[in-house]
Amino acid sequence: MVVIMQIGVDEAQIQNVIERLNAHGFDVHRSSGDQQTVLGAIGVKPDFDIRHIRLLEGVSDVFRVTAPYKFASRDWKKEPTVVDVGGVLIGGDEVVIMAGPCSIEDEDQINRTAAFVADSGGKILRGGAFKPRSSPYSFQGLGEPGLRMMREAADKHDLRIVTEVMEISRIETIAPYADIFQVGARNMQNYSLLKALGRSGKPILLKRGLMATISEWLMSAEYILSEGNPDVILCERGIRTFETYTRNTLDLSAVPVIKAKSHLPIVVDPSHGVGLRDKVIPMARAAVAAGADGLLIEIHPDPETAKSDGPQSLYFEQFSELMTQIRLIAHAIGRSIEEERATAH
Repeated sequence: MVVIMQIGVDEAQIQNVIERLNAHGFDVHRSSGDQQTVLGAIGVKPDFDIRHIRLLEGVSDVFRVTAPYKFASRDWKKEPTVVDVGGVLIGGDEVVIMAGPCSIEDEDQINRTAAFVADSGGKILRGGAFKPRSSPYSFQGLGEPGLRMMREAADKHDLRIVTEVMEISRIETIAPYADIFQVGARNMQNYSLLKALGRSGKPILLKRGLMATISEWLMSAEYILSEGNPDVILCERGIRTFETYTRNTLDLSAVPVIKAKSHLPIVVDPSHGVGLRDKVIPMARAAVAAGADGLLIEIHPDPETAKSDGPQSLYFEQFSELMTQIRLIAHAIGRSIEEERATAH
């Protein structure tokens, strides 16, 4: 249930409504905008008469939220959420580019990549230090030493960092290095991890599960939001279908659907979405045209020698070409992408 308070209501009236909701057995979450306060009353009470609340002083309107996800819904928050990652705004007018290798391999690789991402107009460096791999014999990442390399490289070039966390026990280790915690597709429904990340105080990039519906994806976001963390960024990274020509089927229709159903920003990962280097650029162009708030792109100085996901990683020159193309698309739809620096290339 959502309670919309009148514009200019005083704090005593707000607290009175909160107390009355608590007395009826609801947990209350408060969202205060520039002019208006909205209260979210959480609790399954289908027989509750909402007139008990509507008649209280200071209340403008009350209505039930029919979607199973409450805080992720546009019923709860009408205006789009903009996630502030150390001054980088995701969900605003700018399309934010996050790029880097699948796995951090050594200092030279991550330093060269960070410099190129920054010079090309990227804002966030992506890279994995703890890697979930289908095979136990595949490269599993460098761990904390890799995180240190990544943090140093990012700081040299004024970049933020997004990196994956797979276990609750790793949150404390990764937190000093990461600006955004990434939840991978395999962990989208790891509810214990989601709840712990909801208490972490850091933005969360939540990837869609391999076979998750949009409602299931938003319910996973709800676990984070319900713990008091409003900074959730959704990431469409492709779903598993019967098609075999690409690694996954990148569901770009999810972008406008999320924009209609939720206030949360959404970015697209075409690298995992298709898994083939020559398909990444056209799908990235389409994602920007569809309204994505950002892109998550895998690039590598030498993809042929990459320890993981080389076939879907762009060469530097391909990434540069992509940036040129998507700037034009962003401009055509009234958005922008950071210009490349004068020192690039």
